[in-house]
Amino acid sequence: MSVESRPQPADTAGTTAARPAAAASPLPGAPTDGPLTREELHLASRNHAQPLEMLQWPVTPIGMHYLLIHFDIPKLDPTAWRLRIGGLVEHPREYTLTELRHRERRTVPVTLECAGNGRSLMEPRPVSQPWDRGGFGTAEWTGTPLAPLLHDAGIPADAVELVFTGADRGIQGGIEHSYARSLSVADAMSGDVLLAYEVNGQPLPPQHGYPLRLLVPGWYGMTSVKWLSSIEAIDHAFEGYQQTPAYHLTQSAEELGEPVQRIRPRALMVPPGIPDFFTRERFVDAGPVQLRGRAWSGHGSVDKVEVRVDGVWAEAELEPAVGPYAWRGWTFPWIASPGTHELACRASDSSGLTQPEQPEWNYQGLANNAVQRLTVTVRG
Repeated sequence: MSVESRPQPADTAGTTAARPAAAASPLPGAPTDGPLTREELHLASRNHAQPLEMLQWPVTPIGMHYLLIHFDIPKLDPTAWRLRIGGLVEHPREYTLTELRHRERRTVPVTLECAGNGRSLMEPRPVSQPWDRGGFGTAEWTGTPLAPLLHDAGIPADAVELVFTGADRGIQGGIEHSYARSLSVADAMSGDVLLAYEVNGQPLPPQHGYPLRLLVPGWYGMTSVKWLSSIEAIDHAFEGYQQTPAYHLTQSAEELGEPVQRIRPRALMVPPGIPDFFTRERFVDAGPVQLRGRAWSGHGSVDKVEVRVDGVWAEAELEPAVGPYAWRGWTFPWIASPGTHELACRASDSSGLTQPEQPEWNYQGLANNAVQRLTVTVRG
């Protein structure tokens, strides 16, 4: 795949008022109205989405959990691997996997979502991993809290951020680099941030960051660095490629924009009935139908889900959340009459955010949490 020096869309809001013209021959980062490119198909074959029918499971089987791999999956020897904590810390440390596994152990159900989820639904389409809506999953992650390790290392008062670097390396935006992201000291010291070594009761599989990954609940997935190899305290804002310019809400390649951090509210519906193989059009028998789905947000708890049937909104019934950083189920009874119907759903959270009706276009194709719509044919 060709690369260039300008910002490219990251894989993980602006306004819809001004949109760049579609590129005649789209490059990474150039929006297009054309069909999927060979490069996008290549990315789509390496990564995968969660099928929406898997929303019926309260915890996603790890083989169905969404997957996004920026570069190559590194093959790491767990006996030789070490986690280094250094930089401005007062007591640099180095840990083996065994040492980390003997520290405090905690299991947390967390819903992760790729920041690029919904990118392919934007018009014009930002060229990158062409997510529809399946870039999400909820798993039970097990590891040790990060904060005590940082206390042991000693974070000085002049430290501004902590940089988390993975073992995966490649080229993006014309820049060769190891995948790295940063958090402010306050965010990193949150008691909910984990260094995870298991998922759903099993050691991390290679594609999910074996032997160790960062897990930052409530934030889009690009923050939870996989194949974690080092943590470095610095006295300035980190400007590595995956921090800046990637993962910013911009209207052009030239501006910097607002960084993408916490997950916006989203509700998704299990597609009712049965599908057509090619079009995925849904067919439902007339009569009572129990619509169901899941909703989540990184800005607060989901406190309302609404379902729209043929233009009329009504409130769904909410189930208890799987955990404070995990989705909650919802149900809605529908008496399906013969004909074609449009269904939709939307979530609102405790911070006051509600899903928008239309995608809020931005150059990198990020944080599109627009309302889901389904067309259903009801058979008499």
